[in-house]
Amino acid sequence: MENKNSSNVGFNSGNENLNKRRRKDDEGGEDLQDLKKSPWSDILTSLILLDEEEKREQEQWSVDSQQDKALFELNQKRRSRATNEYHHQLQDHYSELDMTDQLRTKRSRCAASAVAVSAAASEEASSDMPTHLGNSSGGSGQQRRLWVKDRSKDWWEKRNHLDFPEDEFRRDFRMSKGTFNMICEELETTVMKKNTMLRDAIPVRQRVAVCIWRLATGEPLRLVSKRFGLGISTCHKLVLEVCSAIKTVLMPKFLQWPDEQRMKQIEEEFKSVSGIPNVGGSMYTTHIPIIAPKISVSHYFNKRHTERNQKTSYSITVQGVVDPRGVFSDVCIGWPGSMPDDQVLEKSALYQRANKGLLKDVWIVGTSGHPLMDWVLVPYVQKNLTWTQHAFNEKIGEVQRVAKEAFSRLKRRWSCLQKRTEVKLQDLPVVLGACCVLHNICEMRNEEMDPEFHFELFDDEMIPENSLRSISAAQARDHLAHNLLHHGLAGYSFLQ
Repeated sequence: MENKNSSNVGFNSGNENLNKRRRKDDEGGEDLQDLKKSPWSDILTSLILLDEEEKREQEQWSVDSQQDKALFELNQKRRSRATNEYHHQLQDHYSELDMTDQLRTKRSRCAASAVAVSAAASEEASSDMPTHLGNSSGGSGQQRRLWVKDRSKDWWEKRNHLDFPEDEFRRDFRMSKGTFNMICEELETTVMKKNTMLRDAIPVRQRVAVCIWRLATGEPLRLVSKRFGLGISTCHKLVLEVCSAIKTVLMPKFLQWPDEQRMKQIEEEFKSVSGIPNVGGSMYTTHIPIIAPKISVSHYFNKRHTERNQKTSYSITVQGVVDPRGVFSDVCIGWPGSMPDDQVLEKSALYQRANKGLLKDVWIVGTSGHPLMDWVLVPYVQKNLTWTQHAFNEKIGEVQRVAKEAFSRLKRRWSCLQKRTEVKLQDLPVVLGACCVLHNICEMRNEEMDPEFHFELFDDEMIPENSLRSISAAQARDHLAHNLLHHGLAGYSFLQ
């Protein structure tokens, strides 16, 4: 009985355990159902859907990327193919052009050879004809070049003739025939050109004449072209070429700083004129009118000329040092017209030469626009001058007058300097330098100038802000002024 009860107890206990599990499962199911019914279920569902959507987008992006890559590679291949085809077509086009040029060159050579043969045959035929027939033909043996415009050269050929009057030649070219011939001989090897198969070169004398006539008269190129029977561009080119040759060949011979022996002669000549010792040159700065440049216009604006002429003026400067005969020994060309004289002096090679001590114990007499320095002697500029200072200014004015008259003759002789020129700004210094060289040649050879050529030199002097640069120079000037007055070397016209 006890065993039966014990077995029943065990069975009952097992049933109880099973029932407990069932109750727990039922409770878990109820909890799961409760969880499904809660808000967390919605969140989990959304997250799962987002993950799936992201996966689908990644897969779609990967597919699109592969398609884009394939399309890019296809376009790249097409572009490369098109580029290669274009290069091949371009190369074929250039090859055709080269062949055309070669054919054209061969044809032109054949045509030139035919012209030369025809000219030679006609010359032989004319030489075999009787003399009276050759004269009546009027030079028909010389074939006219088909591409050269026929212009009259009568004006120049008349002046180039040996019988042309000397006075008229000097009036036209501002120099005698002898001086003109000398210049042509000096420049012959530099400006001479060789004849070509198509036309003869312009003779040296005509080249030089075009340049000198242009400088002397300042005529427009279209008028120069008519006088000499040449093209306008040809005349412009000849002027620049001859001016460059003058600078290269003639400037080293006719425009140089004097050596020691010549400097002593200059000092003695200036002392005999003014009584001031050790004067090695007279310095002056003038302005040359130009057309308004395209760049840095304000730098070339000339205020003094604008106020005087009541018209906007632009210019460049020319600084020159002359000897007692008015021959230039140093020039500085091309600085803008708005620059005062003292700044132009500081930019010049003369200033650099003086800083190196090459002008020791030598005075260069300047104007009131230059500062007083150890080697630059200028007049007194302050008001209420003493008798001694008046006397000094009077004597130093005689030295200054030499430079002013030299510049006046320079502009009278070369009229191109009196008005705005057609020459470009970068080429103008070469042209102005050639004018100074030709001026020296004419002065050295005592070339007289026609009295009808007149030019009034406008005074461009401006007193610098710092007119005293050296105390020792001021003391030396006072000593010179004292000696001039008390040794009877100064004039007394200021007392009259």
